Amino acid sequence: MTAFSLEPEQTAWCEELRTLAEERLRPLAEKGEPGRVNRPLLAALGELGLLDRMFGSGALELCLLRESLARGCTEAETALALQGLGTTPVVRAGTPAQRERWLPGVRAGRTVAAFALSEPGAGSDAGALSLAAEPTPGGWRLTGEKCWISNAPEADFATVFARTTPGAGSRGITAFLVPADRPGLTGQPLDMLSPHPIGTLEFDGVPVTADDVLGEPDRGFRVAMDTLNLFRPSVGAFAVGMARAALDATVAHTARRTAFGAPLSDLQAVSHQVAEMATRTEAARLLVFAAAAAYDAGESGVPRRAAMAKLYATETAQYVVDTAVQLHGARALRRGHLLEHLYREVRAPRIYEGASEVQRAIIAKELYATAAARQAEARQTPVQEPAADPRTQEPTV
Repeated sequence: MTAFSLEPEQTAWCEELRTLAEERLRPLAEKGEPGRVNRPLLAALGELGLLDRMFGSGALELCLLRESLARGCTEAETALALQGLGTTPVVRAGTPAQRERWLPGVRAGRTVAAFALSEPGAGSDAGALSLAAEPTPGGWRLTGEKCWISNAPEADFATVFARTTPGAGSRGITAFLVPADRPGLTGQPLDMLSPHPIGTLEFDGVPVTADDVLGEPDRGFRVAMDTLNLFRPSVGAFAVGMARAALDATVAHTARRTAFGAPLSDLQAVSHQVAEMATRTEAARLLVFAAAAAYDAGESGVPRRAAMAKLYATETAQYVVDTAVQLHGARALRRGHLLEHLYREVRAPRIYEGASEVQRAIIAKELYATAAARQAEARQTPVQEPAADPRTQEPTV
């Protein structure tokens, strides 16, 4: 496997997943209630082994999984991704007891997870979160609010990030694993443009103990960033899947739809737009693969490459879906049309898990830091004197 091609087995698996999403998962998604957790859909993802596969995979395989599901059924992709986002901190930082309690149910599609990082006043600036973890004799009490939380308020447990050390910025945050039945924990669903299960969580002195800590106290921000660095390229993969679905629909539509006595595809203005859609989609796909492969290989510069992948793929998907709607005309605006659905779905990924502006800031910071390090290294390297020519004892040029 290289960053620029897939093995035949991987390509076949992607096609199998897309067919599975279209034929097995989409009917379950269509029966779900908008804005609510679709437990039958989650159960099917568990039965098919896809949730288990997600937790045992690297970044590249996660990208292939998310892209293929999104191409066939965005609801199935989102259900899987939200489970992964909420549970990955447990997989990576949880104790054996925490993993034993929660992971079997998640893998089977019975247990619903949430990732509770964002707050009304701390979205892009996650280090500014203010949910307070106040010390008690037996641990802490959580007081405050989380907003825009995946699967809230229906999740069975949440990975919650709270401030244990005031004034310490990102170094004073602790990750807690909080069951939904803890006293003082409530929440409300939010009615979003694309009706995913997203809501608020309110903490009114919710008790947590040392047994609920994920990782180490005051090191929770690292748990959050480790999760997001894994998932950011795969957000790009989700976007690429939607772009490919829009492109598939556009190629089919423009080949059969006639105007002015010929197929739309015969019009250069149309065919060139389709070519541009395809080129940008392929470029985004390769950028996502490269970032994921770098993550799996443990290469340097992963945050920058992950940010590039998410930024370019989500912005590209927005362009491709919008252009697809334009080429389909009014039919694409009807409720229930694939492109009407994708048009609502494609907007959110440019915001969540770090808005496009945040990704640009990450990229620029990494570039300038690398340049500064090179300059510092150059200043510290002693200048080598030219070697002398033994015949003349004069320096050689």
